Amino acid sequence: QVQLGESGGGLVQPGGSLRLSCAASGRTFATMGWFRQAPGKEREFVAVISRMNSGTAYADSVKGRFTISRDDGKNTVYLQMSDLKPEDTAVYYCAGAYVVRLTTRPTDYSYWGQGTQVTVSS
Repeated sequence: QVQLGESGGGLVQPGGSLRLSCAASGRTFATMGWFRQAPGKEREFVAVISRMNSGTAYADSVKGRFTISRDDGKNTVYLQMSDLKPEDTAVYYCAGAYVVRLTTRPTDYSYWGQGTQVTVSS
């Protein structure tokens, strides 16, 4: 059974940091991504990483503040978030894809975690 489980969300003040983790079991994915969804908005791409060459890509809104990484030995992907802003508030989802490219399209991802809430507020 394939499962993805996120952890690390919480409440943080503007300018603060959080690290999200996503542990995968039952499968190894060529590409892992992070997405987020704020209330009343569509799910949007945040970051993606390739298993093949550890290539990465980011949404413009988080570039320079967020870093995606992976530990293949633990089959885990991380999202280090710094200089958080209120507009980063959302439920964050990790997802796994079999496609071998840095895809930002949710439809390319076969498996999704249950999500973890990140709230940035003073």
